[in-house]
Amino acid sequence: MEYKCAERLNHFTTGIFAALDEKKAELAKAGRRIYNLSVGTPDFKPPKHIMDAVSEAVKDTENYKYSLVDTDEMLQAVVDYYKDRYDTVISADEVTGVHGTQEGMGHLGMAMCNPGDTVLLPDPGYPIFEAGSYLGGADVSYYPLLKENGFLPVIEDIPEELLRRTKYIVLSYPSNPVGAAAPKSMYEKMISYARKYGFFIINDNAYSDIIFDGREGFSFLSLPGAKEVGVEFFSLSKSYNVTGFRISFCVGNKSIVDALKLLRSQYDFGIPYPVQKAAVAALKGPRDSVKAQCAEYQRRRDVFLGALRNIGWNVPDSQGTMFVWLPVPDGYTSQSFCEALMDRAGVIGTPGTAFGPMGEGYIRFALVKPAGELAEIAGIIGRSGLFNTDT
Repeated sequence: MEYKCAERLNHFTTGIFAALDEKKAELAKAGRRIYNLSVGTPDFKPPKHIMDAVSEAVKDTENYKYSLVDTDEMLQAVVDYYKDRYDTVISADEVTGVHGTQEGMGHLGMAMCNPGDTVLLPDPGYPIFEAGSYLGGADVSYYPLLKENGFLPVIEDIPEELLRRTKYIVLSYPSNPVGAAAPKSMYEKMISYARKYGFFIINDNAYSDIIFDGREGFSFLSLPGAKEVGVEFFSLSKSYNVTGFRISFCVGNKSIVDALKLLRSQYDFGIPYPVQKAAVAALKGPRDSVKAQCAEYQRRRDVFLGALRNIGWNVPDSQGTMFVWLPVPDGYTSQSFCEALMDRAGVIGTPGTAFGPMGEGYIRFALVKPAGELAEIAGIIGRSGLFNTDT
């Protein structure tokens, strides 16, 4: 007997990724070498003090029990980190751990929205923003991130009627996928609009430690009035290379944090104790490796994009994150260029349309290879014939 999935799942498709996976399997079967720059999994190792903390934690039999709640030690470590790193005062009851921002953002819509509520999301934007809002029954509207605006939101262009019925707006800077960083003035303006129109701000702060060219990585909560109107998701995944441990926190407005806690209490038994120990070690430990890693990501960006320009691909610098967001050549769509790149060079990127309709005309690459290998990949792209090196 065939099972028919719940109708809500009909909303989700894997069309673009299914086509790319099929093409990737084809190339692998033919024995082609593949260069995968499509997934943002860091190739750096976790710092030793974090691995040591986990090693010690797994020796304690008490740490194999249900955790049920965040430990006081971990919550206090978040409080102390925010004060030291961001000069921001928060309290332990304004924090909850989640199994990665993906999970936290995915359930936030269910915790905050009633059917028919409106949410405002970026386009292009990370897919979980839309999925979480949809599963919460919200009506989704989008604000465009355009090159001519530095890929920043222009709140003045959003109709007042839409702002008045908005439950929350999602912001995410430095931005995956577009690689833009935002000044504090943008957030200050958003806080002012949130107060005026009565909506909340949900900030995805995954990349404040991967920001380039002397820009400041900061917390939205460091700005006056931020906690009154919103929360942010703060992740350890990319800064400390612990993506598989799924360590993230929802921090800020207590009523929103409490709503997310209540929802999660109905189906979750908490973050495992060894993972909480890893979080404490990261939050309380040295940050030298984080700064060195940021510098290395910037070097990779410079080497890779410089090499791409040398082959005739006119590409802009990213301002932060471990990704670059590049315009595809004339005559291609995002998907057709991704397919041509795989076919002729064995290089895998993510088509911009995977992040929304406004992503058409772009491709995203992850800087997850050493600088020398990225330069080699750029050379392979150049020899593929996709670009005219005489221009």
